Amino acid sequence: MKQEAKTATGAPSTLWDRTRQLASQEILKTALRLFTEQGYDQTTIAQIAREAGVSQRTLFRYFGTKEDLLGGNQHRFGQVLTDTISEQPAEVGVWEALRAGVAAVLALHDSREQALERFRLLHNTPSLRAGWLEKRLQFQEDLLPHIEARMDAATGSADPRALAVIATAFACLDAASMTWVGNDGNGDIMDLYDECLAAVRG
Repeated sequence: MKQEAKTATGAPSTLWDRTRQLASQEILKTALRLFTEQGYDQTTIAQIAREAGVSQRTLFRYFGTKEDLLGGNQHRFGQVLTDTISEQPAEVGVWEALRAGVAAVLALHDSREQALERFRLLHNTPSLRAGWLEKRLQFQEDLLPHIEARMDAATGSADPRALAVIATAFACLDAASMTWVGNDGNGDIMDLYDECLAAVRG
C-alpha cells in the first residue's frame, strides 16, 4: 500500500524529506502500538512522545492532533481523494472516478497491517468514529463540485443526485472496512467495496 515519498511538486524527496518521513513513521508506529495495547482514549500524547523518543513539541510538528496519529494527516487524505477524482479523464464515469479516489486514499497506508490496525481502532472507538463522520461530511462537501461536473449537474445549489452518489460511495467504504476488520484483514478491501457498491446499484 505504501507510496514512495515525494515532495509536494511530485519530485523525488530529498534526504531531509526522507529523514522527516522516517521520524513520522516511527511516531505513527509507536502511537498505533499504544492505541492497540491500551486503547485510544487511554493513551496520552506525552506517553507517545516519550516512547517514540521525541519531545511533545516535535510530535506536534509532524501531527497536528491526536486523531492525526491514528489516521495520518486528514487534510492530505482529503486532498488525495479530491485530486485523484478531479484528475480522472472526462470519459471516466462518476462511480469509477470515486473508486479511483478511494483506492488512492487506501494506498496512503504504509502497510496492510497498519491499515487494519487503523480501521479496527476507528470502528471500535466511539470518539474516533464520531470524528470520522464529521470529517467525512467535509470530504463530501469538498467533492461535491467535482462530482456535479462529472454528472453535468447544475451548479449554484447542491444537486441531490451528486450528494447521494458521494454518500453511497462513503457508505460502501464503511461497510467494506467494517467487514474487512471483522474478517481480521483477510481478503482485499477494494473487492469488498466493489461488492457493496454492486449491491447498492443493483
